Amino acid sequence: MPRSVSALRISNPVASTLAANRLGVPAVIFFVLSAATPLTVVAGVVTTGYGTTGLIGMAAAFALVGVLLATFSVGYVAMARRVGNAGAFYSYLARGLGRPWGVGGAWVALLAYNALQTGLYGAIGAAATPLLDQWAGLHPPWWAVAGIAWALTAVLGLLRVDVNGTVLAVLLLAEVAVITVFSIADLLHPAGGRVSLLALSPGNLVGPGAGAMLILAVLGFVGFESAVVFSEESKNPRRTIALATYLSVGLVAALYTLAAWAMTVAVGPDRIAAVSREQGTEVIFNLAGAHLGSLARDIGHVLFVTSLLAAMIAFHNTTSRYMFALGREGVLPGRLGRTALSTGSPSAASMVQSGIGLTVITIYAVAGWDPLVRLFYWGGTAGGLGVLFLIASTALAVVVFFTRHPSGEHLWRRRIAPLLAVVALVVVVVLAVGNIPTLLGVPGGHPLTWAVPTGYLIAAAGGTAWGCLLRTTRPEVYRRIGLGAKAATCWAETGR
Repeated sequence: MPRSVSALRISNPVASTLAANRLGVPAVIFFVLSAATPLTVVAGVVTTGYGTTGLIGMAAAFALVGVLLATFSVGYVAMARRVGNAGAFYSYLARGLGRPWGVGGAWVALLAYNALQTGLYGAIGAAATPLLDQWAGLHPPWWAVAGIAWALTAVLGLLRVDVNGTVLAVLLLAEVAVITVFSIADLLHPAGGRVSLLALSPGNLVGPGAGAMLILAVLGFVGFESAVVFSEESKNPRRTIALATYLSVGLVAALYTLAAWAMTVAVGPDRIAAVSREQGTEVIFNLAGAHLGSLARDIGHVLFVTSLLAAMIAFHNTTSRYMFALGREGVLPGRLGRTALSTGSPSAASMVQSGIGLTVITIYAVAGWDPLVRLFYWGGTAGGLGVLFLIASTALAVVVFFTRHPSGEHLWRRRIAPLLAVVALVVVVVLAVGNIPTLLGVPGGHPLTWAVPTGYLIAAAGGTAWGCLLRTTRPEVYRRIGLGAKAATCWAETGR
């Protein structure tokens, strides 16, 4: 029997909404911390900061950035109680600065998160192949390893979100445990027999290179903002998102500060810069081998690879939900805004995201480009900068939103903390733009130094122009921008 129009209308919201009440506070934290890639940051970002700047202030920088992002989170979480949307930054900008700006931010978000997610394929290929050679005598090309990771990520992207959360829980807990154990071992084996507190001094944040060091610390937190992306799938979203965001920032700041300081203790504050330049990402693993034995070093290498896999899964889920949010509201093709009835996952958006990843792997493999520098390092840094631009824009959107809708929040949440965050983040953005060559590891005249910020400007302008065009040509779509799950109701009411 053919289905009636009313039946179709009733079914649409089901197929246009994510599965609710599946994620508690721990599960959301697992998604957030996995996207932050703790072991990758500790092994790579920390040593890069020491090696490129010659300063010893990475631990102090992480602590300072933790305070800054906690301040930003005050208004961010307060607004989340009124703006529940898998599009996160997109919906914040739309509700705060206006719908066209929201679409512009969405285009920047898609570009940034895709750069972060696809860049990880290059990293896992480059990190896993030497281990396979050393332990099994296998010599697969990097793209073959990346292809296996891609397939696993693609399959998980189609499953229930809580299944993904379980996988991330196992990978992340092992990752955090090994960082903690390695750091304690470093502190128990201080260079010269004395535990130095010098690296924790705020005075290390002053001097040439301090700006680059601070930006590297900020990029180490990328992913903390994604708690709001899972608000529609959380149990008791008002409580879950707030707790997950604050706990994530606190845990990441504490873990990074501990690990960065412990390295200086074990190596010596006066030698950490030179050792980081010489050994790079191997500093933490070589220290573990010296203090805990070769088995601990090998376990660390394995968990380094699995940390990359966990980050892929987390960013895949985040990016596909951005696409889903835009499709559901008609900003992107409507098919992207559909979920699988059996799993509640944004299946169409997830498959598109998987297609993008496979395309990038194929292009790099055929062209013979370096997967570590050209894909992971450049892509990851460029993606992190894009997220930083979005965080700063969102901080401004929070201020504007609460200026228009002040009721229900006290002065600290709606005005003081958001304004402090805006000022601090503007300073960080200026420092980031000024240090792009250092962050990307290229000379000052390299095309990437202008291509990265220009690319984001073009994406923002293109998205904003598309939002303005929708206002004129498709007003019914324009009205749904930033509504989140309510957009599904609008589809049902119009029979679309």
